[in-house]
Amino acid sequence: MNLNQQVDHLAAFLQRHRRVLVLTGAGLSTASGIPDYRDKDGVRRGRTPIQGPDFRKSEAVRRRYWARSMAGWPTLAQAAPNAGHRALAQLEAAGRIDALITQNVDGLHQRAGSSKLIELHGNIHGVVCLDCRALHRRADIQAWLTAANPALANAGAVAGGEIVPEARPDGDAEIELNDLQDFRMPSCDACGGTLQPDVIFFGDNIPPARTAAALDLMEQADALLVVGSSLMVFSGYRFCKLAAATGKPIAAVNLGKTRADELIGLKVEATASEVLPRLL
Repeated sequence: MNLNQQVDHLAAFLQRHRRVLVLTGAGLSTASGIPDYRDKDGVRRGRTPIQGPDFRKSEAVRRRYWARSMAGWPTLAQAAPNAGHRALAQLEAAGRIDALITQNVDGLHQRAGSSKLIELHGNIHGVVCLDCRALHRRADIQAWLTAANPALANAGAVAGGEIVPEARPDGDAEIELNDLQDFRMPSCDACGGTLQPDVIFFGDNIPPARTAAALDLMEQADALLVVGSSLMVFSGYRFCKLAAATGKPIAAVNLGKTRADELIGLKVEATASEVLPRLL
């Protein structure tokens, strides 16, 4: 079956089902210049991500995170919605899809115009104080970091270690830093407390209210469309399990293997930015 035929089948899938829930992952944002977490076999690239409990208990871990985030966040800040994001927003506006849940933290769905949306893992463009819960703009934190750490910002080196940042989809960068003793971390300007990006780190749980809202969308839906996700993380895979358990059909647009391949009835192995605009 060629791609045009697969797109026709996907269009028919959307026409058959009145309330299609869309679940998106990092593969949707690669066309916006944001790298994916995994290769086509679902194997994670790069280093092990920071764990939430480690971030909160270890100043060294927080220091390393913020240094890498200072290098990697501009990639997310400069990214723009691609044709896949825009197509999903237009499909929602046209009543072809009902709602959207994203595993991404890049904020590109909102910028594209999607409205009935749950950001399952939070949004990297916000920062929360762990002590007083005040919210801060990540752009303001970046400005502070740049001013407070001119050696890292301007020279691209820390203690002689050259930094060649490779951005990651969660907003930090794949860089090696030899010495961070002089790196200055941000703190809450309201109470001086500890700041954390307003995202769900690995090892942390999604807030119960957010989980309940997402599960409610799955219950209301009569079909599920997965876009750009390998579903290797259970927080995404669970929606396929729930759909299958209740007899709701599942379609997917994804390059490579997913954890739910045996549950997916229709799979289009192509990029979202190539496939989704054709559905319009």
